[in-house]
Amino acid sequence: MSELPEKIPLIILDSSESPSLFVTHHTKYMVELPSFPSFEWDFLVIDTPKGEDLILGFDFLNHFNPFIDWRQGLITFNSDHKDYNDPSIPFSNDFASAKSCAALLDVFSKVKAEKIPPHRACDHHIELEGSLPPVGVIYSLSNQESDTLRAYISGNVGKGFIRPSSSSTGAPLLFVKKKDGGLRLCVDYHKLNAVTRKNKYPVPPMNQLLTVFNDPSIFSKIDLRGAYNLLRIKEGDEHLNCFRTKYGSYEYLAMPFGLTNAPASFQNLVNDIFYDLLGVYVVVYLDEIMFFSKSEEEHVTHVSTVLSRLKANNLFSKASKCLFHVSSVEYLGYVVSSEGLKMDQAKVQQILNWPPPRNLKALQSFLGFGNFYCGFIKNYSKKISSLTSFLKNDSHFPLNEEALSQFHQLKEEFTTAPILLYPPL
Repeated sequence: MSELPEKIPLIILDSSESPSLFVTHHTKYMVELPSFPSFEWDFLVIDTPKGEDLILGFDFLNHFNPFIDWRQGLITFNSDHKDYNDPSIPFSNDFASAKSCAALLDVFSKVKAEKIPPHRACDHHIELEGSLPPVGVIYSLSNQESDTLRAYISGNVGKGFIRPSSSSTGAPLLFVKKKDGGLRLCVDYHKLNAVTRKNKYPVPPMNQLLTVFNDPSIFSKIDLRGAYNLLRIKEGDEHLNCFRTKYGSYEYLAMPFGLTNAPASFQNLVNDIFYDLLGVYVVVYLDEIMFFSKSEEEHVTHVSTVLSRLKANNLFSKASKCLFHVSSVEYLGYVVSSEGLKMDQAKVQQILNWPPPRNLKALQSFLGFGNFYCGFIKNYSKKISSLTSFLKNDSHFPLNEEALSQFHQLKEEFTTAPILLYPPL
């Protein structure tokens, strides 16, 4: 057993670093598996009070690529698998690389993600077109709402995301019921947004982002943790996003949700970080980052590059919401693979369950959904002509026979839509 040059912190399931567990040594060990040639493997060693004696990790699974039967709990190795030392299979026992990869795991640290981000050149600027918005009212709160508010203030003051404010303006608070019965606090910035000069920085159309692929075979996807909270409010503008409560007024130092220019500011941030990689092998839409490669070996480098940039710019992610080294990935409502683009099956099922529109709002909702995926349907505009005629103000529902026929035909075509090939580059 040999000691590592420097101990590597252990990342546990919630993406945080263990305060007491470290990888300090490595050792070569002969592994014997049923109906499979014995082989030597280089293992990292950790001192734990209990648990398994040996764990075959991702490096092992990636190298031997066994078949895993999850229902039966069986793992099967190909009898004709290439030898361990076959040079055609890339594998590294370089522990300097292991140390480097461990350092990049900071990107998944929950503790570091909850620290106030640094000021940057692209901090969120709130520029008013006129006078300050009117002061919002303080609504009466239930006991549950009061408890939620106190916890929110305490937690975010502690993290440095908000601070007490003496601003001469202030937005009201609202609470939204969550599926689990809890409450989500929301600041109503409608009046502030109405007098804010709009930032015209472009947020790219989703369908245009997915035309840059050049012979991809492997993909990864990262969702940023906290998203907008990863960007600071420009110094001097904090008082403008003030919100009022029965416990006092507070202002955000980190960009909150609900501000009119938040998407533009955040897209500006991520574009600046990946400016030279956009359209090369990185695609970024707000807090969703997807990147692709032609080979496993190339993808290892790409993963390292993307994580390094996130770490260098104090952007963080939740490991459970990321995918690495996969042959296909769901991104922005599409399934992306080496074959091309497909509709997300969850969306297909949603279309199958869609009832015939009975009013204008329901029809607009269906057509909006259809317009997003119209690239999958040849002559789409002609196939919705009878439906769009019902968008006129003097139209009367229910749909007539011709429009209803188009509705059902469109549903059928979406559920049998082809794979869209990537355009040649």
